[in-house]
Amino acid sequence: MEKLSLAKELNSNAYPGRGIVIGVSEDGKKAVTAYFIMGRSSNSRNRVFVEEGEGIRTEAFDPSKLEDPSLIIYAPVRVLGNKTIVTNGDQTDTIYEGMDKQSTFEQSLRSREFEPDGPNYTPRISGVMHVEGGQFNYAMSILKSNNGNPDACNRYTFAYENPVAGEGHFIHTYMHDGNPLPSFEGEPKWVGISGDIDTFTNEVWTNLNEDNKVSLFVRFIDIETGKYETRIVNKNK
Repeated sequence: MEKLSLAKELNSNAYPGRGIVIGVSEDGKKAVTAYFIMGRSSNSRNRVFVEEGEGIRTEAFDPSKLEDPSLIIYAPVRVLGNKTIVTNGDQTDTIYEGMDKQSTFEQSLRSREFEPDGPNYTPRISGVMHVEGGQFNYAMSILKSNNGNPDACNRYTFAYENPVAGEGHFIHTYMHDGNPLPSFEGEPKWVGISGDIDTFTNEVWTNLNEDNKVSLFVRFIDIETGKYETRIVNKNK
């Protein structure tokens, strides 16, 4: 597999949809994650990220213009002990509740499928980061329709142990813009991760399509101590 430039992957795709990046900082000291949302409709674009506890939630920027909240208002990030959960929908809560009852990441998602937004049937993408005792590992998941057929759900989980400094993986909902939107294919992309939290945040945000980007969350977690730094960027201000 070829290691890709995250900046190039973003700036060459006008509509990857929602995306999750997880990996390790260049100096090997931080567990890194980024989650971004994009939108084509006014309802999807009418959002911001706000902090909620140790995580975040989406919120309508202008509540008077909120149409259907069902698939756009949720908590993308929640923290359960030494685990950080990042997803593109309300399956964050499903994973949190399942893992809190000692189910695995994969088992927790068994009750969920892709989003009921035909004809797109948007995949549910999820990640979990486990930082404990100076060790870091992570897993990513995608639940997608069977090549656009909503009668079948294809489930894929990818686990990464002893991840390497300056490297990570990137998964997003759509291959590119289209009608209907084509679901992500293959395993998460192997990408480079460079710079400190502000450099990395700037790299992701500036390379997302200017018209379609909505919000970005970035977190760097110290692998030794578990302490973290967070950045949130909202197009709506």
